[in-house]
Amino acid sequence: MTDQGALHGGCNCGAVRYEIAAPPLAVIACHCTSCRRQSGAAFSVNLVVRADTMSVEGDLASWLDPDTESGAPIERQFCGTCGSPIRSVPTAAPKMIALKAGTLDAPESFAPQMHIWTRSALPWAAIPEGLPRFEKGPAA
Repeated sequence: MTDQGALHGGCNCGAVRYEIAAPPLAVIACHCTSCRRQSGAAFSVNLVVRADTMSVEGDLASWLDPDTESGAPIERQFCGTCGSPIRSVPTAAPKMIALKAGTLDAPESFAPQMHIWTRSALPWAAIPEGLPRFEKGPAA
């Protein structure tokens, strides 16, 4: 993992490190119940990236989340040592992944460009004016 233009990140304990070789396609804040629970926050900020642009060092554990608001299971991948969530792989579109923005070494320039599943948003979660919002997923 040495490309200077790549994005890098990893888990809390350092057992998992990754590199993304291409810029993200989008940065999305997801308010669905599953993402809220996985992130432990009001919503989860995810970089949407092509799976073939991401390389991972270390072992990812996973859990198949069958209870998603879209109805399609999502494979939740995390560090098996410290439990840090790393990425989600939708079974309906496995060539795209949702990388947890908080795992980036330098996440500061990846503010959400849109908010999805806002029908599940907590009433106190502030969504900035002017950003696209989707009650369901963008294609749902």
